[in-house]
Amino acid sequence: MAGKPVSLKGVALISGGAADSAVAGALHFVQDPSSGYTEVRGRVSGLAPGLHGFHIHAFGDTTNGCNSTGPHFNPHNKSHGAPVDDERHVGDLGNIQANKDGVAEIFIKDLQISLRGPHSILGRAVVVHADSDDLGKGGHELSKSTGNAGARIGCEHATVHISRHIRFIELNE
Repeated sequence: MAGKPVSLKGVALISGGAADSAVAGALHFVQDPSSGYTEVRGRVSGLAPGLHGFHIHAFGDTTNGCNSTGPHFNPHNKSHGAPVDDERHVGDLGNIQANKDGVAEIFIKDLQISLRGPHSILGRAVVVHADSDDLGKGGHELSKSTGNAGARIGCEHATVHISRHIRFIELNE
């Protein structure tokens, strides 16, 4: 019998942090068990054109809108950084770019975010910020903690739901 590990998959639905916000979107997460990479694909609309900070926050609590999602997910107690930096929060996913119509098409491939294990993003929140993330390099007092990315304008109100697939075994007959 030969078994193939099956990818873990999850979905996050983004909605505005305020009642009058038009921010909305859907993100799909797929973690490849052989490479360890997690891909994030999706679209967020209702944004101002330009760059917006994009992070996984520590808590899936949205009882007070996006403000109750806590800080960036940071289980290794590191400073804020860019997705390519060694010194970064696990939740630091950089910026997304909204086009002139306010739509951001998202494709991210990351080794630090995971859909399983002790540092899983399961139960946490995805947050879109009003401003660009300076990736910890802006020199502002908030650069090393939040990337000085501004207000939380959209977040995933249901937390990341993971579809844990059954491991299928191929039988040779």
